[in-house]
Amino acid sequence: MSAGSAFILSVSGLAREAAIAAGPGVRTLAAGGQHLPELIETAIAEGAAGILSFGIAGGLDPTLPPGMAILATAVVAGGEHWAADAAWRDRLRARLPGAILGDLAGVDRPAMSRADKYALASATGALAVDMESHIAARLAAAHGLPFAALRVICDPAGRAIPPAAVAGMREDGGTDLGAILGALLRSPGQLPAMMRLAGDARIAFGVLARCRRAVSQPGLLPE
Repeated sequence: MSAGSAFILSVSGLAREAAIAAGPGVRTLAAGGQHLPELIETAIAEGAAGILSFGIAGGLDPTLPPGMAILATAVVAGGEHWAADAAWRDRLRARLPGAILGDLAGVDRPAMSRADKYALASATGALAVDMESHIAARLAAAHGLPFAALRVICDPAGRAIPPAAVAGMREDGGTDLGAILGALLRSPGQLPAMMRLAGDARIAFGVLARCRRAVSQPGLLPE
């Protein structure tokens, strides 16, 4: 498949992820919740040539630290399995020698606790988890489009996500700082965990940006 006038749809949950993914030939989408499938369907109808799930993820394999980049072999969710496009993945991997291959798990709600992550790892064998890859993979398969996923671990398997972090997630991919501060004021004991998460996020977003630069056009596009 050649680039032509078509575009790659980059699907993320956070506006910051989408900003990193942006570039020539790439249309970015950052959204969560029930609106994400509809937005992806609209982009497909407008000429998407392939769908890339792009962003950070929660770790499920306890050996993987924050900043580890993963190229998905497949996405698993709810007993279903969607394989990534092998040729596209291999093209990305050629430019990302530090990335590892493995499955991603898709969930509709955040995997918050260490127990949640352990259970998900045991059930799926996946290396990491996010809330967009399974939706993107399912719709790509339904429309016969190539699918790939590049995800970088943020919170590792052995670290829980503080509730305040989730309180600040908006469906449009933005961050509600007021909601985060409110949650911390009500439960200030979350502050150390929030600070650790912020450190993990700095590492993950830094790696994500370096990965994006490494796969700039034409390497991002499927053939």
